[in-house]
Amino acid sequence: MGFLGRFLLWKPLCCRKTTRPTDHQAFSLMADQSSKHQQERDYVFLMRGLKELDFRGPCVPSDLVLTGDHAFPLAMNSQGQVPIAASLYGCGRIVVLGHEGYLTAFPALVENALTWLRGDGSDNVSVAVHKDVRAVADNLSKSSFQVEVVEAFSNNLGIGVYVTDAYSVGEDPKDLVAFLKAGGGVLIAGQAWSWAEVNPKQNALLRFQGNKVCGVAGIYLSERHCGVECLPVYPQIPSSWMAVILGKNFEDDLEFLLEGISEFDLQGGALASEVLVHGPLAFPIGTTDDGRVFLAGAYYGQGRVIVVSHEGFLGRETLAPFWNNAIYWLDEGRQGVVGVGLDHAFGILQMSGLQCEKTNFREDLSVFVCAAYSDAYVEEIQHFVAEGGGLLIGGHAWWWAQTHQGQNPLTDFSGNKILNKMGLSLLGATIGGGTYKAPVPSEAVKDSYHFRQLLRRFAGHVTEGQELTQMEEEHLKKLGKDCSTFLKMQAHDCSSYRQVVSSLTDIVMKSGMPQVSESCPVSSPRDHLLLNVGTEVFKVCPDPDALLPYLIKDNPLLPVVYNQRIRINVNTKGGLEWISTGLYLSAGMKTYIAIPADIINNGWKIQIGCQTDFLAANELKRAPCVHENFPITSEMMQVWNLWGGLIYLVAPPNTQVNGVEVIVQMAVPAPYYKSGVTTAADWSLLRTAPAPWAELEFENIILTVPSEVVRGLDRPDVLAAHWDTIMRSIADLAVVPHKFPRKERFVTDVQISHGWMHAGYPVMTHKVTAGELVSVEHAKTNGLWGPIHELGHNQQRSCWEFPSHTTECTCNLWSVYVHEEVLGINRAQAHPAMTLAERQKRADEFVKGGRNLSSWEMWVALETYMQLQERFGWDAFKKVFAAYHQMSNFPNDNKGKMNLYAETFSQTVGMNLCGFFKSWGWPIEESTEEKLSNLPPWTDHPMVQYG
Repeated sequence: MGFLGRFLLWKPLCCRKTTRPTDHQAFSLMADQSSKHQQERDYVFLMRGLKELDFRGPCVPSDLVLTGDHAFPLAMNSQGQVPIAASLYGCGRIVVLGHEGYLTAFPALVENALTWLRGDGSDNVSVAVHKDVRAVADNLSKSSFQVEVVEAFSNNLGIGVYVTDAYSVGEDPKDLVAFLKAGGGVLIAGQAWSWAEVNPKQNALLRFQGNKVCGVAGIYLSERHCGVECLPVYPQIPSSWMAVILGKNFEDDLEFLLEGISEFDLQGGALASEVLVHGPLAFPIGTTDDGRVFLAGAYYGQGRVIVVSHEGFLGRETLAPFWNNAIYWLDEGRQGVVGVGLDHAFGILQMSGLQCEKTNFREDLSVFVCAAYSDAYVEEIQHFVAEGGGLLIGGHAWWWAQTHQGQNPLTDFSGNKILNKMGLSLLGATIGGGTYKAPVPSEAVKDSYHFRQLLRRFAGHVTEGQELTQMEEEHLKKLGKDCSTFLKMQAHDCSSYRQVVSSLTDIVMKSGMPQVSESCPVSSPRDHLLLNVGTEVFKVCPDPDALLPYLIKDNPLLPVVYNQRIRINVNTKGGLEWISTGLYLSAGMKTYIAIPADIINNGWKIQIGCQTDFLAANELKRAPCVHENFPITSEMMQVWNLWGGLIYLVAPPNTQVNGVEVIVQMAVPAPYYKSGVTTAADWSLLRTAPAPWAELEFENIILTVPSEVVRGLDRPDVLAAHWDTIMRSIADLAVVPHKFPRKERFVTDVQISHGWMHAGYPVMTHKVTAGELVSVEHAKTNGLWGPIHELGHNQQRSCWEFPSHTTECTCNLWSVYVHEEVLGINRAQAHPAMTLAERQKRADEFVKGGRNLSSWEMWVALETYMQLQERFGWDAFKKVFAAYHQMSNFPNDNKGKMNLYAETFSQTVGMNLCGFFKSWGWPIEESTEEKLSNLPPWTDHPMVQYG
């Protein structure tokens, strides 16, 4: 059954805009027609006509290590090892066989490879074969290729493809690499394990001759043996969780880089980014005590890279010994020119003794040093490193992420456009200053966290029951977070990325995702990981519909409506605004939304889900993130959310749109009441709508609650009048117009990020309070202290706030005001802390404690304002707030702001209140007392009793 067939049609009489189910067919014509990735097409071409490849026999191949975007395996054994692979470099193509014997063992594969290597549309059938593998030429004698056996590669051959073993490319095969880069094809075969046995202290990745060619394209012949089996030829590029491996032991690199280094001094005001180390040839160098990386290295092609997550550290003298080691590691003994693109780093790097020049990027450098904020030379720098250069790059991504809302730092940040292919990424997460111990190389290799290594171990744990160590268990939560981040790279054309996606999909399908809920919370690192991974892998896996039953097991069929038209009239002078649609998507359900031209590429988004808090708690009653945002970039948007949710249009600030319509192809109707629009007859049916979340939209506030709490709501108009009165009274005290520039929102949730409720847009509160929000009787009997407290937070202004003293204090002015003026509940009954006895006790203790301003917080601070209110009334506060509306150029410090408040309140009531405020420990200055000296003092204030 197709996805549409899983849903029923819900067509109550009130849904006059509902059309026949067949009307949605026009949308279906616009569905995404996905095609195979180019690598998949290349794989099918290379393996055409082959049923199996029998690697059993005398040949013992090298296991190939694949990195970068373009390398992909052609075969993979049961251990995830790769004996043959292909890749692209520049305009050219390369096929690598893990043993030279395969050049003759698989003649059909070789012919396919030669055809593919000469490039699409090329008519050059000339193939040069190195003399040491002349048997290939013999096998091709009856083919359509023009084959020539040669002593060595030469630029003058005029060939399309060059065939060689891995031992005959020479010590410096620059011409062959240039041939490949310019569009030539290379077929190279050999193993590196015997070379490594003879050269045990040599770096096979860089020093073995064959790797000087194929390594440039992201395929390395490793010193590891590849297990031999008879392998079937799969219809798609083979993958296995076992292939998610580290390509090297980095102990020797760390020993070189950390010689003489005991710690990294990151003290000071510089705020660094966290680095995600995800490549098979990437490794952490410097980490915080809890394992977050700020300094890392990698091999890329024939070159090397080091990234530090703030460019300021490159000029820090205390780090000079490390930079000295780093420059020599990157230079690899060439004694070449170090090009420095950062002025503040030049002096430090000159201390290395190598020749340093201030310069932009040049191809003739040995090492290039730069910041991560420019994408002017992305491809040139990548080729420079791939062909043997060194790169030292510094920068952070957190500021970019904060200032580019809606964009993906993994893919859009300039530095990551360079670094992602190298197995390193700068994240939006921050690392503060401090002094961090340098790792011990042998211990770091054995015990430190590495993304790929732990992912492979966890996959083995899930699929084969392999036991994890205690340290590995402790790192699972971080692995889940890193997997979630890595998947956001969305590098679907990269074989390495697809390998991880495949592995994570296998993990989720094998283990299932925890069915987290209020009655079934999760707290183990394993379950945290699966919740993080399940959510993200659903977005990027090739077949999310097939994965959905493993993620959401209780997913009831809900009736749907089709082609719903939503008219938009909005003026967002109050800031970003959610526009309710009254529609809902079930878990994993997809729909199309037709978008008018007015709002395309203008900062608008579609949001699925109202619960926008990100949860970082150890015990979770829902997944950490259960909403999705889709920037509106085209006239037809497909949207979905694994967790389902109400559908919103999100309008950017300072936007005015009138009368445009969006059309939602298919969705579940939700109980949705809007004052002045929804009639009593409409509501009698709408309150039975099947979506699990309902919205009640009134004059100045929107309540989002579980649908069950509104099923029995007979008179939403009475509730609307109740909330309209409350919101107008909030406006009255704040001295702002009754019509809010943006309606407040309350959203209930099974769990929120902090507290019982918290302010913001929306105000978040726990689900159990939903019944109180929609009950007039409850409000008038028991009050609404918490909700009004949060709405008071949203009225606070920094000019008359003194954080942290009044952060949880002055918002309660609205709580007291609304309870007394609207709900008819006096302050002593509105909250237990507001009884006369409790108030007197707090004042007594404050005085006994020495009237220290440090203890003037929350309820104690509120008593100051209550004493003012009881003497001067609410009108005095309104006049004070009104006076602040007319001011500008406010002090930034608490002392200055407190003096301004004392002056403003005194002037408003015509009485010198300096003595009163001083009795509460306020730092009243002589200049303030002089300004108010002409006013009569308040001599009988409540604090006089304390002397």
